Amino acid sequence: MATRTDAPTRREQILKEAARLFAERGFHGVGVDEIGAAVGISGPGLYRHFAGKDAMLAELLVGISGQLLTGAKRRLAEAGEVPAPEAVLDSLIEGHIDFALDDRPLITLHDRELDRLRDSDRKLVRQLQRQYVELWVEVVRALYPGLAEPTARSAVHSVFGLLNSTPHLARPGALPGRATTAGLLHRMARGAFAAAGATSAG
Repeated sequence: MATRTDAPTRREQILKEAARLFAERGFHGVGVDEIGAAVGISGPGLYRHFAGKDAMLAELLVGISGQLLTGAKRRLAEAGEVPAPEAVLDSLIEGHIDFALDDRPLITLHDRELDRLRDSDRKLVRQLQRQYVELWVEVVRALYPGLAEPTARSAVHSVFGLLNSTPHLARPGALPGRATTAGLLHRMARGAFAAAGATSAG
């Protein structure tokens, strides 16, 4: 989502506004008419794009989980056949920070509304997330070979918690500049992994 530079499609506009409204007022606090008004079409007109609010929520949460995994795989592939673990980890952190800063409503949605998905969609989200975590675990253990797999996994989840705290950092617009915030988050993430690695070495 955050990496696109071309104009969003109508469907993407609807999803963006739905995510914003759901995050601000809760899934049940937003009507189809309000989502339509936010993108300049009638509420019934939304049904040409989505079957309803449930379909929008599913596409948002399944979609971002898939995009994170796809982006991580791409970054790993771009690193070449013999990747430098430190550079790959930096790239993964940068990618997740882009998500955490640019798609904050989706973090709120995941925290609040995941249980509203159908079982099949929720299972798919969890499956995609597990694959995403395991990719990180592999890179972290390559950089810190002495780190046991359960500890590496705990470290990855802890870093995700840190990076995904962006909706709670400050009021909208009250954060320092994007580059400053991204740099801070990156240093904190690397520091957390380094601390985990140092513990295993000791």
